[in-house]
Amino acid sequence: MEISLAAEPLFYLGNFPVTNTLLVTFAIGVFIFIISFSLKNRLSLVPRGVQNIVEYAIEGLLDLVDSVTNDRRQTEKFFPVVSTIFIFVILSNWVELIPGLGTVGLNATHHGQATIIPFLRSASADLNVTLALALISVFTIQFMGISAIGVVKYAKKFFVSPLHKPYFIGTFVGVLELIGEVAKILSFSFRLFGNIFAGEVLLTVMLTLVPFFIPLPFLMLEIFVGFIQALVFAMLTLVFLKIATVEAAH
Repeated sequence: MEISLAAEPLFYLGNFPVTNTLLVTFAIGVFIFIISFSLKNRLSLVPRGVQNIVEYAIEGLLDLVDSVTNDRRQTEKFFPVVSTIFIFVILSNWVELIPGLGTVGLNATHHGQATIIPFLRSASADLNVTLALALISVFTIQFMGISAIGVVKYAKKFFVSPLHKPYFIGTFVGVLELIGEVAKILSFSFRLFGNIFAGEVLLTVMLTLVPFFIPLPFLMLEIFVGFIQALVFAMLTLVFLKIATVEAAH
């Protein structure tokens, strides 16, 4: 058994490597699209089946966003971004619970030793994916902040005249705010990647050593961790969106 920090390529399209995490990411996107499209064409006044589950989840997320914004109009602006991030992240986190994780794949040779390149790997266990999500989140925060209060007022959060009292303090705080925005990208991406990758490694090791019964508590734990990590990512995005739409005090 070999644990790879980077996503493993399954095949190549020309010179472009198609990795297992890229395949899973594409499959999750297609799954979300199919469910959304099928529900759109089959909506009924009395929900049943999948529609009932989806409506229950949407109502719960709406109430959660409302509890932070305390403004229904603002909730309607933030909800598409926050809910999409939550749904995508939780599905990508729970991929690691599918049977065959780390044990079903392509036979390969690495450093003269036979190994397996798994077909399935959680998209959140790929730093490229979590970094992309972090960039989307942070850039959306900046865009929403600018569109809500305007370019000049938003810029005042980061750029303050050194002549403004108290002298230089405002500029120093503005620089810290700017550094903080960049730090959000690292914080978002590494937090999600670290937690899910560690959980995936744990499950792979347990399923390899003791494939029956013993891994069940760890599977339950990963269900909980996957949900919490998706909720944390979505909630942090929501809180930062709320902060970004508030004018600077100075």
